[in-house]
Amino acid sequence: MNTRLRPAALAPREAALVFLSFALAYFFSALVRAITATLAPTFSAELGLTAGDLGLLAGAYFLGFAALQLPLGNALDRFGPKRVLLSFLAVAVAGNVAFALASDFASLIMARVAIGVGVSACLMAPMTAFRLRLAPQTQFRATSWMLMTGSFGMLASTLPVQWLLPSVGWRGLFWLLAAGIAVAMAGVALLVPVDPPRRPSAAGANGGYRQVIRDPTFVRFAPMGFFHYGGMVAVQTLWAGPWLTQVCGWSADEAALGLFAINAAMLATFLVWGFVITRLYARGATPQGLVKAGLPPSLGVLALAIALGPAATAWVWACFCVTSTFVALSQPTIGMAVPSALAGRALSAFNLIIFSGVFAVQWGMGLVIDAMRAAGADTVSAFRLAFAMLGLGCVLSYAWFVWRDDGVEPVLGAEHR
Repeated sequence: MNTRLRPAALAPREAALVFLSFALAYFFSALVRAITATLAPTFSAELGLTAGDLGLLAGAYFLGFAALQLPLGNALDRFGPKRVLLSFLAVAVAGNVAFALASDFASLIMARVAIGVGVSACLMAPMTAFRLRLAPQTQFRATSWMLMTGSFGMLASTLPVQWLLPSVGWRGLFWLLAAGIAVAMAGVALLVPVDPPRRPSAAGANGGYRQVIRDPTFVRFAPMGFFHYGGMVAVQTLWAGPWLTQVCGWSADEAALGLFAINAAMLATFLVWGFVITRLYARGATPQGLVKAGLPPSLGVLALAIALGPAATAWVWACFCVTSTFVALSQPTIGMAVPSALAGRALSAFNLIIFSGVFAVQWGMGLVIDAMRAAGADTVSAFRLAFAMLGLGCVLSYAWFVWRDDGVEPVLGAEHR
C-alpha cells in the first residue's frame, strides 16, 4: 500500500499562484520545443542541414523527452511534482547552455536531447499536481489553460524569435532561454507546495505500469496519441514551417508570421476549451464522445492540405491544429481513469506515446522527403507523400478508437481499489 496521504486541496489564491509558477516553466518548454520551426531556414543556411537533418534536430528534443517519461512517472508518484520538476529544469538550463556553445551537428543533437530531458516534466508535474489537488472537472480546465500557456510559448517562438535573431543570433537566443528557465525554477521553488514522499507500493513501479497500460481507456487512446496527437505537435513545431517556405514559396519572415497565426489560433482554442469544457460535461458530454465527434474534421482538413499543395498556406494548418485539439482531452482523462497513486505513471506513460510519435513523425517525414527528392520527385510531391503517410496513421488510429468503444465510460476521478 502507498503511505502518502492525499494532499490537501488548494485554496483559490494558492491554486492560482501554483498554476502560474507551473505555467511559466511550461511556457519555456513549449518555446524551446517549437523554436526549430522558425530557425529552420537559419540552420539550413548556416549549417547546411538537409530535411532529414532538420527532422532529426527537432526530433532529438522529443527523443530525450520520451526517454525519461517512465522514470519520470515513478519519480512523480514517489517524490511529488515540485522536487521532480526542479531537478529536471536544472538539466534544461544546462542543455540550453550546451546548445548555445555547440560547435558541430553532433553537439547540437546531444544538447537538444538534454533540453528534451530537462523539460520533460513541465507538463506532467503540473498535471500530476492537479490530479492530486483539484476536483475532476477543474482538472480539465487547468489542463486546457496549461496547454494555452504552451501556445503562448509557441507564439513566442515565431515572430519574436524572428525579430530577435538579427540582433542576438541563434546562440544568443539559447542563452536567453537558459536564463528564462532559471527564473521559472525560482518561481516553482517559492510558490509550489512540497508533497510528502510516498513509499513504493507493494506492486512496485513495474506493477504500476502494467496496470496503467492494461487500462481500457489507455489502450483506446494510445494509437491516437502516437499518430494524431504526435502528428499535430510535429506539424506545429516543425513541418508547418518548411511547408510554408518550400511548398508555398514563402520567405522566412512570411513563414514566421504564418507560424504566429497558427499558434495564436491554438492559444485561442485552448482558452475557449478552458471556459466551455466544464459546461459541456455538466450537460452530459464525455471526453470520449467529444473526441469521437470532433476529430473527423481534422482528418478532412489534412486531406484538403495535401490536395491543395502550394495553396495550403497557414490558414489550412491553423485549421488542422485547431480541429486536432480534441485529442488533448485524452491526457487528463487517462490521468483520472486510474487511481491517484498511479497518476504520475499514467500521465507519463501516455506522454511517452505522444512524444515517441512526435519524434517518429518529425524524423520520418524528413527521411521520406529526402528519399523522394533523391528519387527525382519535386518538392511538392515529396511533401504531399510525407503528409499522406501521416494522414493514413491518423485515420487508422481513429478507427481503432471507434472500434474499442464498448459503450462504458470510466468514472473520472474515482479511486479504484
